[in-house]
Amino acid sequence: MVEEKINGSVEPPIVAMVGFEDYAQRSFFENCSFEGVRLVYFDNGLKLAQEWADQGLEIVAIISNSEILSNGGLSLIETLKNIQMPSVPFFLVVKYFNPNLRILALTAGISDVFRLPMHQARVEKRITFFVRNWKALTKSLAIRPNVIRPIGPAKRMFDIFFAGFALIMLFPLLLLVALSIWLESKGPVFYYSLRAGTGFKIFRFYKFRSMYVDADQKIKDLMHLNQYDIDRGEQQTMVADSVLCQDCSQTGKCQYPLYGDGVQWCEKDAGYFNAANSGSAFFKIANDPRITKIGNFIRNTSIDELPQLWNVIKGDMSIVGNRPLPIYEAEKLTTDKYVLRFAAPAGITGLWQVEKRGKGEMSEEERLLLDNTYAKNQSFSNDIKLILKTLPALFQKESV
Repeated sequence: MVEEKINGSVEPPIVAMVGFEDYAQRSFFENCSFEGVRLVYFDNGLKLAQEWADQGLEIVAIISNSEILSNGGLSLIETLKNIQMPSVPFFLVVKYFNPNLRILALTAGISDVFRLPMHQARVEKRITFFVRNWKALTKSLAIRPNVIRPIGPAKRMFDIFFAGFALIMLFPLLLLVALSIWLESKGPVFYYSLRAGTGFKIFRFYKFRSMYVDADQKIKDLMHLNQYDIDRGEQQTMVADSVLCQDCSQTGKCQYPLYGDGVQWCEKDAGYFNAANSGSAFFKIANDPRITKIGNFIRNTSIDELPQLWNVIKGDMSIVGNRPLPIYEAEKLTTDKYVLRFAAPAGITGLWQVEKRGKGEMSEEERLLLDNTYAKNQSFSNDIKLILKTLPALFQKESV
């Protein structure tokens, strides 16, 4: 093992532990024998990257407590590559796993994935082996062909021109909407959610905020409108007070986070959805109490989608492509039948939006197969045809 000398004393190299808030999981790794390394804990990947770069830490491995498509998984390893941090073994500790996710992880450069509950002997052996032999392993790795078709220069130039022109022309409208949101309710004007785009790359997907940040509290404030008996009313109040919804409680953290200006809230409020599914009279009220007045307008007119033009300028998305998916949905589409859709550029509009027009609701199966079809046949000329067929669909309201 390589050791570093700090202030005249010799310090062992570091295994960076990211996102380990659970004491039992910390104890598990602290009881492992990694032969002369020390464990250093970081709250998240951002702090790891900052301290690694600023302090020149001698990190020989990273272990992240994160699902593969979450912040500490593919997104973190991509971030470390982009800022050109040294290549070290990268391991994930996950709750949800399947063979297709394993292939996705290994293809992205993740060294190994440990599914809970873990076996100490295997963890020790695998991590020690990678740390000892990392240089030899990276030299002998075969270069895999890139199955993702890159955006061509013509398509990229069109994206920048179209998005830039639209932002300039729509600037007065964007300014008016931003001011209206700011005046009506406390909170950020814009928010972002994490989406999986081309090659499962995770990026920040921008929109205008259309909901109150304290939506869960507003639901409880209006609970008196429910025509429940006492027992049922108590049950719904307990649901609204819960920290995590049923889906999120399985992973131990929110799977539907929205972010903006240091504020975080949930896209899927447990009290709202559980009460709605139970047929609550409360949710027969015409207006969803989570949505602001200006939010209702910009949703119905799809103005809330306009900040995605900035995603196009940045290169996260294209004008035409397959819609980027929330991480919790992308995790379900790693099978051979659907994974092809992620080989195409992420886009504001695409083939399924064109096919949907005038044909009513489209099933999820039909939409995903159309995404695959676009990925197989994508070209700049086909993109132009799609745009000419459906200019109104460019900012069609999303339904994912």
